[in-house]
Amino acid sequence: MKKHILYILSFLIIGFAGCKTKTTINQEEAGSVITDYLTANPEYKTTRFNFGEIKFSSKSDKQDLAKYKTLEGTGMVTLNLKEANKKFLSKDSSFLYRVTLTEKASPLVLKQDDDKATVKVVEYVLSDEKPVDFSQVNSSTAKVTVSLKKVNTVFAPFDKNANENSDFITKTYRLKLSKDEGWKVQK
Repeated sequence: MKKHILYILSFLIIGFAGCKTKTTINQEEAGSVITDYLTANPEYKTTRFNFGEIKFSSKSDKQDLAKYKTLEGTGMVTLNLKEANKKFLSKDSSFLYRVTLTEKASPLVLKQDDDKATVKVVEYVLSDEKPVDFSQVNSSTAKVTVSLKKVNTVFAPFDKNANENSDFITKTYRLKLSKDEGWKVQK
């Protein structure tokens, strides 16, 4: 009888120990949680982009027109010359273009109005070179700091604050342990 009770007690102890949720996290698991989060909620930087009928001066807007022509070369926009006012013996002529966004630009366009659109100029992706730095605060929360490298989109020349001093950003996320879903990024 004592033998049966000993077997039952051992079985119960092993069963309860196996049911205990895992409350520790390592560097690889933290990186995996952050990668899943960034796939569902990507980090990016945006700017406002003008389209529709835009007037360019050949002298003062030469660089802006070059940016639009580069975009046309990638297939993101189409440029149709509507009107050209060439001044006789003058270097300053004006051109009226109709700039239209193409279907190819739709993944980078977040919001669109009549003549302006909010577009992604930089996307941030998890860097492979710098490891995930994390510290477990307590048994159910952890702080994870990752390095996100900057990937410019074709709309990057239109970014007004493009003079950044770094090719990456560091971002800290808080992870929380959920009984049902495991480790998740806390918003």
